[in-house]
Formats: sequence, C-alpha cells, structure tokens
Amino acid sequence: MDQVYDIRVGRRSEREYRHRRWNARWAHEIPHDNAYYSKCLTGGVLSSSIRWVLTPLDSIKTNMQANPNKFPYLSSGLRTVYAEEGVRGLYRGLGATVLSYSFQSGTKYFLYEILKDQFSTLAGEDHAHAYRDLIYVTAAGCAEACADVLMCPWEMTKVKVQTSAPGTFPVAFGPSLVAMMHNRRDLRFPFGSLGPLIGRQLPGTIANFYTFEKVVEKLYTHVLTQPKDSYSKPTQLSVTLIAGYVSGSVAAVISHPADSLISLMAKPKYQNHTIQEIIRDVGLLKLATKGLGPRIAMTGTIISFQWWIYDTFKTVMGMGTTGGKS
Repeated sequence: MDQVYDIRVGRRSEREYRHRRWNARWAHEIPHDNAYYSKCLTGGVLSSSIRWVLTPLDSIKTNMQANPNKFPYLSSGLRTVYAEEGVRGLYRGLGATVLSYSFQSGTKYFLYEILKDQFSTLAGEDHAHAYRDLIYVTAAGCAEACADVLMCPWEMTKVKVQTSAPGTFPVAFGPSLVAMMHNRRDLRFPFGSLGPLIGRQLPGTIANFYTFEKVVEKLYTHVLTQPKDSYSKPTQLSVTLIAGYVSGSVAAVISHPADSLISLMAKPKYQNHTIQEIIRDVGLLKLATKGLGPRIAMTGTIISFQWWIYDTFKTVMGMGTTGGKS
C-alpha cells in the first residue's frame, strides 16, 4: 500500500508541476498592452489606404479575370474604361473597397500582433524562438480567418460593382449595397464568396506574413549585422519596404487562383454555378495564370507599401518596426 501510495503521490505531484508550469507561462507579462494593440489596429486600417488609391488597377485586374475578351491587357483595359466612363468609371467600387480593406487590414494586423504575443508567451521563453515559424503561420492564419468574415460582404459588393456592365447595376455605394441585399439570394450575399475569399486570403496572408518575417530576419542577420535599433529609422523602413515587396509577390502567386474564382462568381454566367462547376468550365491553368502578371505587380507593390505605412505609423508612435532582433 505504501508503495502504491507513493506512486500516486508522485503522479499527482507531476501533474501539479505541469499545471503550475502551464500557469506560469500565462503568468508572464505579455510583451505589449492594449494601447499598443489599438495602435496596431489604427496602423492596419491606415495601411489599406494604398488599396484605395489603386482602385483602378484592382478594377481592371478583376475585369481581366471576369471579362478577358473585353479586357485582355491592363493598359488597354484602363483605356477602355476611361473612354467609356471617364475617371468615375476607373474608381467604380471605391466605397466598398475602402470598407473591405479597412476591415480586413485593420483586423489582420491587430489580431496578428496579439496572437503572436500570446502564442510566444504560451510557448515560453525557451521555445518561442525555436518555434517562431509555427507561431508566425498560426497567428497569421487565425488573424486572417477572422478578418475575412468582416471583409466578405464589402468584397462581394466591390466585385459586383466593378464587373457589371455599365447601367446594369448601381455604381454608388449606397444603392449598390441595397441592390446586393435585395438580390441576396441570387447573389449569395453577404457570405456567398466567403469560401473562395478565405481560399484567397488565408494562404496569401500566411505567405505574406511568414515571408515578411523571414526576409526581415535574414536581412538583419546577413546584410545589416548590427543590432536593429542601431540603424536609423529610414534604414529600418527600407528593410520593411524590401521585405514587403518580396512577401507580396509570393502571396500574389499563391492566392491568385482563388482571386480569379471570386471575380468569376460575380459574372451573371456563373451565378447559379457551384465553385466546382466554375473550375471545370474555366480550368485550373487559366485560374492560376490569367491576370497573374498585373496582379504580381499590383499586389507586390500594394503589400510592400502596406507594410511600409504600417511600420511608419508604428515608428511615429514610438513602437519600432516589425520583425528582426533589436
């Protein structure tokens, strides 16, 4: 009996030790406070402003995917829309674009910073660095999944406005949103394209954030070998810009098939088709390649400047740039 009792005590003590160790990890002070995360939210929203400015490129890229016969190339597409509708036509869907990417970018950066800190704290000081790749990927994926739910209604509205022939669908934001709600069953509004949206955004954001963190890490390890804080803010922001373009280009390639699918779903031809039927009709090769060149150029530039705007705001707020060792 004494021996059995000792074994039980030993097992109980081991469980209590593991429980205390688990609680101790959460007892560690999280690296940042709520004020820090609130600034990250603001910086994330501001970072999406580059997408507002480039609405014409986004609109033509979307139409190249949905109407390739009328819009075979980016330059000719811009000329066609300008000739038919003027500057206003180039900025069709601007209101929905602002809301779509404000929700997406703000939520994404906000939750990424929170989850990265939380997962690092959970892993503990000994393991946070060793498992940092897993932490980057998991934090980015969870953050993007939440952001996509908030983004979906506005993205569907944006794509519908941009791909509809002039005069067939309201252009102004208010009337277009009313039309989307009125025809919500046929258009599958507000979450009909959530699956393809997550299919586009989730791999793209994981690739974006992971690649960004790794490129920054490599630059501060092999190129700028002094502690990060010893370099000037312009130098640090240059690193951000370079890493952002690389990560944006990688994200564009990975997410392009799903992006093409979202554009095609807005076409009247495919409104009653399932995703599988659209893929069979168009083909995976076209989904992966049609409009890819302009999208790499656009997405690489956009994500590069998104990171730059985000890190510039963080720098102004005294928070430092993202990634790398101090």
